[in-house]
Amino acid sequence: MLKITLHGLAAERGGTLLVPPQDLALSAGQGLIITGDNGAGKSTFLRVIAGLLPSAAGHITIDGAMASDGEPATRCSEICHYVGHRNGMKPHMSVRANLSFWQKFLQSDDARAIDAALLALNLFDFADLPFGYLSAGQQRRVALCRLLVAPRKLWLLDEPTNALDAASQELFFALIGAHLTAGGIVMAATHQPLQIADARKLVLTRAQPDVDAFDEGLWL
Repeated sequence: MLKITLHGLAAERGGTLLVPPQDLALSAGQGLIITGDNGAGKSTFLRVIAGLLPSAAGHITIDGAMASDGEPATRCSEICHYVGHRNGMKPHMSVRANLSFWQKFLQSDDARAIDAALLALNLFDFADLPFGYLSAGQQRRVALCRLLVAPRKLWLLDEPTNALDAASQELFFALIGAHLTAGGIVMAATHQPLQIADARKLVLTRAQPDVDAFDEGLWL
């Protein structure tokens, strides 16, 4: 069974510790909601988990998951979808072309999965339009389609419901529920309520500045 364990995992930015060492474990079907004020390190911590940034301390272990090469996964980057607060799409490319790019990047090539993703998020009629023509909410739904175009066990989501109206949020929450039921894991950083059944919660607090680090001359 899939299990992801954080062992004293910490995050920093510019030499400042943002997230102190965290110890937690999530198993298949579980979710984690990360909340906190702006600047508390939610996005940075997700990027550390995704392997996009180095950790300030600690490490992650993965049990029960295989990488694309058939070997046991040792890094979250081998089994995760990371959807940041930016959509990560080319505005001049069509919706379908953008999703095809991401699918190939994720080492998959199932064209039917792209159609299924577009249908799941009510975007099929927009498939051949340039991404830049869409509304903010539609663009966010296209970004979330990335979760469906290639199978990955771990979803790492940064403010996933930004720009989504109530109906689109319900669609998205249903996708999360299906992913967890299928044995996946979701970790999401958010300011907004997320419907993740029995989710664990991690509340981050903003680090206080070290006043001793300031040169007094700067205040003259």
